[in-house]
Amino acid sequence: MYPARSREWAAQVIFENGDTQFFDSPLSLFIYLLDVPRYTRGRTAAQITARYVTDASTGAWLAADVAHYVHGSDAGGPMRAGNFPAFATADAAQQFARERGGRLLRATDINAAMLQKLDTRSHRHH
Repeated sequence: MYPARSREWAAQVIFENGDTQFFDSPLSLFIYLLDVPRYTRGRTAAQITARYVTDASTGAWLAADVAHYVHGSDAGGPMRAGNFPAFATADAAQQFARERGGRLLRATDINAAMLQKLDTRSHRHH
């Protein structure tokens, strides 16, 4: 997947040494954060200094921890059906949810069980 091709879904983390890891969606970002060493050998979550997602309505980068997400909408991300479109404001997220379905979440509401249900990649290791 090329995150630049789906800019409205893009996400990224920046490590303390300045290295950046890009993702195709906020969902992929949160799955990555569950087990950073599994996906990037030699790295840990503690080495991450910033997490960003793209505001789905403006295309601007925003801190993943302060974004408002919509869960359960009919909007499918670039790689899978389930996803978390991100917004800078609760009002923008609520408007999206009224139009496309779903409910609002904050980053602290997104947990491992929820991510496991949404992670439909066929190459998952058990």
